[in-house]
Parts: sequence; C-alpha cells; structure tokens
Amino acid sequence: MIKNTQPTLHTCLSPALLQLFDLSNSIVVIIDVLRATSTIATALYNGAKAIVPVDSVADCIRIGKQIEAITAGERDGQVAEGLQYGNSPFEYPAEFITGKTLVLTTTNGTKLLHMALDKGAPEVITGSFPNLSAVTNYLLQQQKNVVLACAAWKDKINIEDTLFAGAVINTIKNDFSLNCDSSQIALTLYNCAKPDLYEFMKAHDASHYHRLTNFGLEKDIRFCLTADGSPVLPMYRDGKLVKHM
Repeated sequence: MIKNTQPTLHTCLSPALLQLFDLSNSIVVIIDVLRATSTIATALYNGAKAIVPVDSVADCIRIGKQIEAITAGERDGQVAEGLQYGNSPFEYPAEFITGKTLVLTTTNGTKLLHMALDKGAPEVITGSFPNLSAVTNYLLQQQKNVVLACAAWKDKINIEDTLFAGAVINTIKNDFSLNCDSSQIALTLYNCAKPDLYEFMKAHDASHYHRLTNFGLEKDIRFCLTADGSPVLPMYRDGKLVKHM
C-alpha cells in the first residue's frame, strides 16, 4: 500500500469544534466572510499598515489609545459602543486607511483568531472571497497541513463561512489529503451555490444575510461574496495582521 504523502486539509465549521483539531503543524485560515476577514483584506489591500485583532472592545479602545490607531469593530453586526468605526469594507478606502494601523474587534472572527493562537497554531492567515486566490495560491505553494477555521456566528455554523471553505477546497483539493467530512460538506455546498452565491444565501434564508440586510447592508454582502476584489494575503506576525509580501 502506497502511503499518501500529501498534506492534510481539515475544515472546522465552528469555533466550538476547534478543540477537536490539532493545529500544531498546520496553517490555520481564519474565515469570517461577513465581514471581518473581508474587511481585513480590503483595508490591507487599500494600504493599511497593519491590523491589530483583539477579542474585546475594552482592549480595542486601550490599545488604540496606546498606539494612536483607528479603533473599529462590531457587536451583533453594528458598530460597537465606544469605537470609531465599524466592520464594513467600504469604511476603509485608500484615501482614509493608507499608512494607518487599525485595531479591530468583531463578534466572531477576531475571537477565533485568538483561540487558534492559544491552541498553538504556528501560522495564521485570514481568508474571505475578496482574497480567495491569494489564499489558495499560498496554500498550494506552502504544501503544509491546513485547517480552514470558520468563525460561524456565536458558535452556530453559518452558510457563508462554509461556502468560503468549500471554495478553497474546490481549488486546492487535488493537492491535499481530504479525509474530513466537514470539508466534503463545505465543498458540496459550494458546488451548489457557486453560480450565484448571493442568491443562494438569499434563497436559503442564511441567518447573517437577514441580519445584515435588516441593517441595510446588502452592498456589503455582495462585496464580501465576490472573489478577488482585495487580492492580498493577511498574515499574523508579532501581534498584527500584515500583508504578506
């Protein structure tokens, strides 16, 4: 019997399941499509110097003052009290964000990033449809074990993060060992949805679609489901997310 020498790929569909995965020898891709990782990619693509991800509003305010940075984030889809800006990619155009550092906290994504670090992840990047090709190209180049970690919504599995995991898998599956039912679920869902991700979310009553639509954020949803609008690779280094060169 020939041993499979390909690196492994696993998908964690919720932060509540993260303890089931060995991160110690893997690249961990943090996925929070609506909207944290889409906004992170967009801000860096538009010239942000760095993004400091934190898991509490209090830390966001404190660190923002210490380093004279922009403080931003959301709770339950809206700008968190005490912060200057929210979690929309449209808040960070080049003329505003170039050369600046952003301290960011979100309901799900930044929390999951810190969970992965606490669990020993040696390498963390962030992924979203706006930087899909940057993520898949990097994973193909590195040929290391991968865990696709979905931020979900308050530990409840969501459609959009699962779709992005499926999009990644669809591109790189031939180069990885896929002994993972959650990866197969994500791939199957993506193949059903890929003709029109937005209409798929709408037709299947995706909870976060309704949550953001109720806030008038349809434009955000469409942007965050469109591939390669912000083609950069955010990589966690020394407490910050920076653009991988």
